[in-house]
Amino acid sequence: MQNRTLLDGQKFQITIKRLCHQLIENHIDFSNTVLIGIQPRGSYFADRVQRELSRILNTDTIKKGNLDITFFRDDFRRKDGIVSANTNTINFIIEGKKVVLIDDVLWTGRTIRAAMDALLAYGRPAKVELMVLIDRRFSRQLPIEPDYIGQQVDSINSQQVRVSWKETEGEDKVILLSESNK
Repeated sequence: MQNRTLLDGQKFQITIKRLCHQLIENHIDFSNTVLIGIQPRGSYFADRVQRELSRILNTDTIKKGNLDITFFRDDFRRKDGIVSANTNTINFIIEGKKVVLIDDVLWTGRTIRAAMDALLAYGRPAKVELMVLIDRRFSRQLPIEPDYIGQQVDSINSQQVRVSWKETEGEDKVILLSESNK
């Protein structure tokens, strides 16, 4: 199997813009909507979405936070060594708000389930939507489906989707890695 580039360069940027326009269609002014990036990788995506929405809508009032799910995962005790958590940076209450959970890749659904559990510490939202950059749609272990999808990819369990962000890896790129090239 070959490695395959799913998104890069201009296509990467266009995908984020398209997702932002879809959000605008459903939320209009964002006065009752908040963005929550799932730590660690979803926070980069959430930052980009917030910046692009702010640019399109010419506002700086779109609320965004980052949510750590480490101790809400069903597998955190199975890992060897000490588990270290990221920090939560949610400085607002989500009670009665529309929440858009944002992550880079949706695979089994377990990360999203953990995020929904962790989210309740900040109040009971009126509605929760899910935005993902990549949806590995045939790998779900839980009945979770995204509302906003950058791109869907059909993959097998031995493959991996790797998202690179300019902020950390120096380029925006999504690659589907085969088993022999991980």
